[in-house]
Amino acid sequence: MRALTVEPGHAGSLAVTEVPDPTPGPGDLMVEGLALGVCGTDKEIARGEYGWSPPGRERLVMGHESLGRVREAPDSSGFSPGDIVVGVVRRADPAPCGACARGEFDMCRNGRYTERGIKELDGYGSELWSVEADYAVGIDPSLAEVGVLMEPTSIVAKAWEQVERVGGRSWFRPRRVLVTGAGPIGLLAALLGVQRGLDVHVLDRVTEGPKPALVTSLGATYHHAAAGEVAARLEPEVVIEATGAAQVVFDTMAHTASYGIVCLTGVSATGRRIAVDAGGINRELVLENDAVIGSVNANLRHYRQAADALAKADLGWLRHLITRRVPLAAAADAFDNGFDNSGEDVKVVITLDGTAG
Repeated sequence: MRALTVEPGHAGSLAVTEVPDPTPGPGDLMVEGLALGVCGTDKEIARGEYGWSPPGRERLVMGHESLGRVREAPDSSGFSPGDIVVGVVRRADPAPCGACARGEFDMCRNGRYTERGIKELDGYGSELWSVEADYAVGIDPSLAEVGVLMEPTSIVAKAWEQVERVGGRSWFRPRRVLVTGAGPIGLLAALLGVQRGLDVHVLDRVTEGPKPALVTSLGATYHHAAAGEVAARLEPEVVIEATGAAQVVFDTMAHTASYGIVCLTGVSATGRRIAVDAGGINRELVLENDAVIGSVNANLRHYRQAADALAKADLGWLRHLITRRVPLAAAADAFDNGFDNSGEDVKVVITLDGTAG
């Protein structure tokens, strides 16, 4: 079968190659791949900056944003042929640490976890893939066209859960949220904010393309001014940061409402220096009981929360998040940053079943 593979650590090694069909274990599903989302992590792996191949292998099957149709399922699995499923990305470490032992593998303490398509486990970027039934999450068939959004939605479902848990330290009734970044993570974070009945504001640099309209049609407010200016005007109780841009991070941290919570989901590049009034930020965090938290990955609970959120969303709005579909044979086109920089792309998807529409 065909799969999208890469040799981690080697830029320019991304290719569609022939690999053996998977051999499902006793409790595994055999799944026909339908679609694969492409995100910043995938692009880092393709550039040779990140990623680990399975032990004893040079190449890694790419892809962690999955969508597939069950071909074969064990009788006791709870799944049937034809079911639409998504595969969970992370697996608990073999030790396991205390968090992994309790199903909170997204909070692994010792770093010995593995991840499909990222760290030591083949991903979902192939025409067929297998997955343990316990690490598969079903999705309503009506969402098959947009179900590849499940994994990024799980990321923001966890982020919102973490915000609400931190807020629960004391009385917490936020009214306004600022989401920085109008990529898939930012827009899905905004969706979950709207679903919570909040006054949602989204900040991004672009003024044209689909992003402003997607924000407006969601019932949120779009901004493209400087982050510090927007945050100072809004004084949001919650910030979901999805850019990883260091200046944006610190500018928004400095301008939350009292008892503000900033959740960082974007990963910043290293080696870039900016001037920061660390004393002023420390003073504000302490005197206003503010909190800054990081959030990455998701566990099974968050995937199920994501499925619920997508089921409640407007299907037409979700369709418009996917701005480009390319066939597996032309998968390299999905890694073209030219569209991203112009603001024309939101989510790029690789189709695995021979379609590209």
